[in-house]
Amino acid sequence: MQKVPISRIREVNLAPLRQEGGYVLYWMIASRRTRWSFALQRAVEMATELNRPLVVLEPLRCCYPYASDRLHAFILQGMAENARSLAARQVLYHPYVEPEAGEGKGLLLTLAERACLVVTDDYPAFFLPRMVAAAAAKLAVRLEAIDGNGLLPLHAADHDYPTAYAFRRFLQKVLPKYLLEFPVEDPLQGGTLPDPPKLPAEVLRRWPGAGKELLAASRRVLARMPIDHSVHTAPARGGSREGVKALRRFLEKRLARYSEERNEPEAEVTSGLSPYLHFGHVYVHQVFAELAEAEGWSPDLLGPDTRGKRTGWWGMGVAAEAFLDQVVTWRELGFNMCTFRDDYAAYASLPEWARRTLEEHRGDPRPVAYTRQELEAGKTRYPLWNAAQMQLVREGRLHNYLRMLWGKKILEWTPSPQDALETMIAFNDRYALDGRDPNSYSGILWCLGRYDRAWGPERPIFGKIRYMSSENTARKVRVKGYLEKYRP
Repeated sequence: MQKVPISRIREVNLAPLRQEGGYVLYWMIASRRTRWSFALQRAVEMATELNRPLVVLEPLRCCYPYASDRLHAFILQGMAENARSLAARQVLYHPYVEPEAGEGKGLLLTLAERACLVVTDDYPAFFLPRMVAAAAAKLAVRLEAIDGNGLLPLHAADHDYPTAYAFRRFLQKVLPKYLLEFPVEDPLQGGTLPDPPKLPAEVLRRWPGAGKELLAASRRVLARMPIDHSVHTAPARGGSREGVKALRRFLEKRLARYSEERNEPEAEVTSGLSPYLHFGHVYVHQVFAELAEAEGWSPDLLGPDTRGKRTGWWGMGVAAEAFLDQVVTWRELGFNMCTFRDDYAAYASLPEWARRTLEEHRGDPRPVAYTRQELEAGKTRYPLWNAAQMQLVREGRLHNYLRMLWGKKILEWTPSPQDALETMIAFNDRYALDGRDPNSYSGILWCLGRYDRAWGPERPIFGKIRYMSSENTARKVRVKGYLEKYRP
């Protein structure tokens, strides 16, 4: 089997490889899938090289920020699929679901005591970097973090980029060589790993593996967990199978209309992939591979012009290139920010011009002020904004175009830009299936000037921040049916 590229591997600690260990341990925390996974591929690679069995630990804590029925169910549905996928493979899969806060403490360290090395996922946002760093400080065995986030390795760049245009220019210059470094589709296919071990009885007593009933994520099961039950499950189901269904539905039925209708809330031509990308149920390499096949694309079609144009470089159709600009350029721009800045979700991370103009207008009178509770419930006098908020609350998603209006109006209705940012992040992280993600933070902070430029005329409250209004938005796109569907 081909090896995982060095550009995807980061040694997190200085502990040695333990040659006498009993197995290789893959700590699955972000790339929650069994196919198209650099991390699982690396774990299989090392287990094969060392002639040791492979143990996959996929844990789910109950005390992560914004833990709720919605997020738990989506993750559990993915874990159930992983359990089915790995049941007949030469792997010991241990899905652990924490029943009470702190109950899972010590599981990773206990399993690592018997491991040759620990492989995990390299993810640059939310609480995961802190969790991996804390584990690295305690483990007495090598910990490797594997980057399975985008087409471009996280550390192919050496700094964060201020605009999509600048990042696109960089991508067009360096991405071609990485397009040849795909993960294998099925890392376990054709392997000859030793028979998986059995976990010690004391480990299973203290940290039992989740069974089918628990992984089914029924209402009764979720009700027993110490999580937020007021955020109900979403219509979208988790797992790689559902993610691939969304991908193929997009390619077969929506892509042709994407470039012309993606801003139309009623058209439903967006991919719907963001939750599956966020939880690692689908990998962007698979998305790219199936899109390239549908377009009849090959690397020799890449254009020579690397000046950062939105279209023409990929050598695909107009709709496909419009989609790639979102799923590659804009998505990976967010990962670039989170990789190089710890304050990626903070007000201080905004460009200097944006902070200056917002502060100059900080004291401007607001036309109307709403409490956070009124905003959360969609109780404003603007039906389109209310509908967008209700889509977020009920379904865990916001239409991409309306997300911009949603954020701009929160800026207009809250006492300060800092309050606006805090409110946007709180709503998005709590309700959105694709919240807590580098791409989510990019979209939210774009509403306050990130990756944008100063606009005129200068306006109250906004200053030189790009302005949007419900009235103008309603004139640009069809919203009658959307308003009816999502009215509070």
